Amino acid sequence: MADSKKRTARKLPEAGQWPDALSPWVIVAGIILTTLGFLMAFFVVPPVSGATVNGAELVGDTVVSNKLLMSQKIFYFHMPVAITSFAALAFAAYYCVRFLITRELRFDTCARIAMEVALLFTVMTMITGEMWTRFEWGVWWTWDPRLTTYLILMLIVIAYIVLRNMVDDPIRRAAFASVVGVIAFIDVPICFMVTRLIPSSVHPVVTRAGGMTPEMGLCIALVGVGMMCVAFALYRARFRQVRFAERVDALKERLDD
Repeated sequence: MADSKKRTARKLPEAGQWPDALSPWVIVAGIILTTLGFLMAFFVVPPVSGATVNGAELVGDTVVSNKLLMSQKIFYFHMPVAITSFAALAFAAYYCVRFLITRELRFDTCARIAMEVALLFTVMTMITGEMWTRFEWGVWWTWDPRLTTYLILMLIVIAYIVLRNMVDDPIRRAAFASVVGVIAFIDVPICFMVTRLIPSSVHPVVTRAGGMTPEMGLCIALVGVGMMCVAFALYRARFRQVRFAERVDALKERLDD
């Protein structure tokens, strides 16, 4: 009887939040900025050097050299998507830590949705990275340090999703998943810094002095902000869907009581 009253007194999850009203405008802004960035990449920014190698170097089974290629245009999509995946993982880790401190399931919900968005952008990063690798180096895969660390990152994110489907108890599931979410974020600075820590890496370090022209920087900024807007809109849409489902479940409990 007491449990029944407790369930009845439970506050219903909110039907929506104020950021939901911004989502349609944000997704439109994201589409516009991303489109402008793509147009700038093909019609304004000239082709530039690809991966930096000393003369000629064996990558996989192919000898490659520093050359001008249109495949460089993939970079203007690849880098912003990768940065967006890092941002999504940062938000997920924040909510994971909040759950571990408070044990409030709403933080676990936020972390789960952020990890779902991160998985989407992580997969897109790997796909575009493989395209660039194939066209620039002539191979689909090589154990380049950044490729390897980012592959590990993607596998950790996938492990997070799989783990959530293996544990039934909500609190234990959220606790285990939160630990994995924090571990995933720990790999983010490793992915970012590995080309600086391992000089033998043939992956380009584009943010070093002289690595990007102003046109390149502007193009990446446009696509980057656009991708962030798209990620935000996806997060809010998914969050609203989850909260509505939780609200329906709570209403069903009240009707059953």
